[in-house]
Amino acid sequence: MLRRYSLIPPVVRTLLIVNVGMFLLEVVSGGQLISALALWPLGSSGSTVLMQAESSFQLWQLVSYSFLHGSVMHLLLNMYALWLFGSRMENVWGSKSFTLYYFVCVIGAGLVQLFIATQAAREGGIYPTIGASGGVFGLLLGFGLTFPNERLLLIFPPVAMQAKWFVLIYGIIELWAGVTGAEVGVAHFAHLGGMLFGFLLLLYWRRHPPGYR
Repeated sequence: MLRRYSLIPPVVRTLLIVNVGMFLLEVVSGGQLISALALWPLGSSGSTVLMQAESSFQLWQLVSYSFLHGSVMHLLLNMYALWLFGSRMENVWGSKSFTLYYFVCVIGAGLVQLFIATQAAREGGIYPTIGASGGVFGLLLGFGLTFPNERLLLIFPPVAMQAKWFVLIYGIIELWAGVTGAEVGVAHFAHLGGMLFGFLLLLYWRRHPPGYR
């Protein structure tokens, strides 16, 4: 029996609501959520640009960082991409498989960023990581591999491009930006980590398809 397509399926809807709600709490918390829930480097403790508070890595931050955002624009871009790609993938995979995939990408992105940020912290560069981009980039990869020939209309430049080429080009740009440090303050390796762990899970699913939807 064919399943009915949902414009905003349940897991995507829940993620949208929680992310927006957490951002509103950030606004009124005065930095306390960032201190407790952002992803901090291993061994970090001390004052930051964001607040004068003791902040250190905790295991739950590998998930909680993905529900925090630094600005309205940061939130809107991630939530738009979450809806655009996530809705398609949840309809294809089912809610349970989608949830597993999304959080594998989030945690994978967090692990990669934890390694990068910890190296930077040893040189005095202590900073927190926030944002749903790791999960979103994993969804982008899943979309590109599932619908490789679907055409996406880019905003800048305003051209249409097949999803497979969009994912490839975006991945190369992220790698270049991460290696060269072209965009300070953007966790490019976290984006790549989300894509990498998503790819590994898709490879596993190819050999061992998930037994639930």
